[in-house]
Amino acid sequence: MKELDPKHIEALVSIVGESACKTDLEARKEYGHDETEDLNFPPAIVVKPSSVKEVSEVLGFANAHGIPVTPIGARTGLSGGALSIHGGIGLSMERFNRILHIDEKNLQATLEPGVITQVFQDAVKEKGLMYPPDPASRGSCFIGGNVAENSGGPKAVKYGVTKDYVLNLEVVLPSGEVIWTGANTLKNSTGYNFTQLLVGSEGTLGVITKIVMRLIPHPTQDLLMLVPFRSAEKACEAVSEIFRQGIVLSGMEFMERDAIEYAMDFIGEEPVPLGAEDAAHLLIEVDGNDLDALMGDCERIAEVVEKFDCGEILFAEDQAKKDQLWKLRRRVGEAVKAQSIYKEEDTVVPRFELPALLKAVKEIGKLYGFRSVCYGHAGDGNLHVNILRDEMCEEDWNKTTKEGIRALFERVKALGGTISGEHGIGLVQKDYMDIMFSKGHLELMRSIKRSFDPKGILNPGKIF
Repeated sequence: MKELDPKHIEALVSIVGESACKTDLEARKEYGHDETEDLNFPPAIVVKPSSVKEVSEVLGFANAHGIPVTPIGARTGLSGGALSIHGGIGLSMERFNRILHIDEKNLQATLEPGVITQVFQDAVKEKGLMYPPDPASRGSCFIGGNVAENSGGPKAVKYGVTKDYVLNLEVVLPSGEVIWTGANTLKNSTGYNFTQLLVGSEGTLGVITKIVMRLIPHPTQDLLMLVPFRSAEKACEAVSEIFRQGIVLSGMEFMERDAIEYAMDFIGEEPVPLGAEDAAHLLIEVDGNDLDALMGDCERIAEVVEKFDCGEILFAEDQAKKDQLWKLRRRVGEAVKAQSIYKEEDTVVPRFELPALLKAVKEIGKLYGFRSVCYGHAGDGNLHVNILRDEMCEEDWNKTTKEGIRALFERVKALGGTISGEHGIGLVQKDYMDIMFSKGHLELMRSIKRSFDPKGILNPGKIF
């Protein structure tokens, strides 16, 4: 834990102003947590810069004095990436909250990292444009955090994830130097691709201060259907078959029965008529500009799912019903969290292996004594496994459960998958990186870190 002396605090106050520095314990605790379990690591000071110049000066000062700096966004992350585990400076980017320019001619936008994702989406939608990545926390998360973690969401199945839209980044390096990583063009093969290296780097290589995003025209039509299944594994089996029929989906979400029940109780609404035999649901969306073509897609989907022991299909008849169903899905994470302290694992496998993954989750849970609630982005093979503490004792929660998670991740790798699809590695997943990478591979990552950050001040203790 890096403690700061009064001279350090005085210097930081001189850079950003007294009102933009917080040293009281209450404020530091507020910035010491994200949505990862019940962890809290207060920084020694919270610093809120408002300009690139201030970020540069803060990092330059920290680098000169060996002070750890942890970039902090909206604190909605699920991997502990924004936790100040070594104390030092918690660098909040909340004042970088402007959409600087929406370029309708070139279908791109320049914005700061503290812009809320949904605010950005709504702003471009007003101009007939679309920024597709839509994490469940889009109403509160910052776009900078999305870039740092390479966030996805339901629409990733058709439109891709954050990395697919980032054209260029303004970044402050740990030394205080300011660089642009690329160019505001759709093609760029000029040297190493620093832009994509910074996307998903979790604040370990530099602090993002501006983002140039690619946009696309907003589709004019969408249809949504909810399909119940009497077997969760059958629901997973249906996923790959739908894609094998050549149907292009804009969303395909999986929810176990427990997930839906918890979410309905949490939001105080019951938009889903749960049958006694319903074990899981698929929420399926198609979008485009030809309504007749989309109706044809839905008919073909219905023909496919009928082969997998499904119940009565619910079609969202209007926008209000669509919003209600999407609200239910987006609040599942919060609803599960409200039940118990939990660990959320962000597993990804090839779509065809989803049934095997779900089966493995339940088998390993029985073996290691934990209960799980599963949901996620079935269309791209991304299953969120929520392990609930319930009444587990401290030793089982901190030791046995971790052994079970390692067993699960080893099964994920055997299925051709990986241990994080959109939540990042951060603090809580770093101990499992050896499952996915050799010592040489990890050392290569460390060497990249050393090249950007020789003194190791920027978000230390994360990823590896």
